[in-house]
Amino acid sequence: MSYLKSPPIHIIENDLDAIRAAHQVADFSLKGRNERDQNRRLPFAEIDLFSQTGLGGLRIPKQFSGAFVSNKTLAHVFRILNKADSSVGQIPQNQISLLYVIDLIANQEQKKFIYTEILNGKRIANGGPERHTKDTTTLATTLHIENDRYFVNGEKFYSTGSSFAHWLAIKALHPLGHVVLVLIPREAQGVNIIDNWNGFGQRTTSSGTVKLDQVEVDPFLIFDERKLTAQPTYRGAFSQLLQVAIDVGIAEAALADTITAVQKARPIIDAQVEKASDELYTLQEVGKSVVLLDAAILLLDEAAEYLDELDQLDHISEQQAAQASILVAQAKIYANDAALHISEKLLELGGSRSSLSSHNLDQHWRNARVHTLHDPIRWKLHALGNYFLNNTLPARHAWI
Repeated sequence: MSYLKSPPIHIIENDLDAIRAAHQVADFSLKGRNERDQNRRLPFAEIDLFSQTGLGGLRIPKQFSGAFVSNKTLAHVFRILNKADSSVGQIPQNQISLLYVIDLIANQEQKKFIYTEILNGKRIANGGPERHTKDTTTLATTLHIENDRYFVNGEKFYSTGSSFAHWLAIKALHPLGHVVLVLIPREAQGVNIIDNWNGFGQRTTSSGTVKLDQVEVDPFLIFDERKLTAQPTYRGAFSQLLQVAIDVGIAEAALADTITAVQKARPIIDAQVEKASDELYTLQEVGKSVVLLDAAILLLDEAAEYLDELDQLDHISEQQAAQASILVAQAKIYANDAALHISEKLLELGGSRSSLSSHNLDQHWRNARVHTLHDPIRWKLHALGNYFLNNTLPARHAWI
């Protein structure tokens, strides 16, 4: 299988190096994007290249030999990847978010082990929420202890990237009642990964099922998630920043294809112009799309820059953590609207030929619609209103 390869791994040195690597992966991913999307063929070679270029460790702290690129560069990297192929771009975002969590709750020895694995090209995938619980925070997966040995049992869904992973990050309920995060080798006995994701968008993310049947866990790789609330962090804003970058990348791809499609389309006869690109209403719609996308990019950059300011501090306050979430929420609202609006207008302005399956132009709307379901903006708007009207700080979790 592809994920067992051990090619030479480049170590990202700085922000510019990360941007160059992102373009390299994006150029390679774009070539086969349509065929993979239409045939649900998983991008093993593309994700291998992501690891080989060192992008998996771009935010590892410098003390552990990582580049620790800025949040603004991180957002740019994910815009580049998702403009090329938003499935390829979504797969590694869980790893980047998980490494941030590891930095918050792991000890030095644990960090050194995990970061070394990543810098050597290994990948971590999200064990995912559970499909049949009442909400994303409720767990049926359990950790139990037998004769001083630790075992996990349960079933996960939305396990993005699991088919590409060397390690699975699984949330489970500890016998004492609190939540723990455990890392399990994907080839451990009792692990069964099923690529049964059949959403109409983000088709090749391997976001399906992970079954865990009496899987033994190394106690060295058990992490207490109660530490996440010990002091204010920008964990939620960081996780959401990546989601915003994914949506912006999709919007950028849709706008590029809109311009190409309009230039090839025939004008409406009532417009009495030679080219569709001269139609007055088309010019207006493209102009609106450009402004909407530019606003989303500017808000994304502003939010990322604020997170970079927080990185310079030893500790952050509740108010600073809240401000980070609010700024990212504002960016998320515009990115959501840009991705959905532009990808829909692409089909309208491109005319009937834009609906031909050979062009696969519907993928942008499908991908945007599915990805934006992760964290609906109606609750972003609620958080913003409550913050500015009532001085109520947003909830502290990975989705705000």
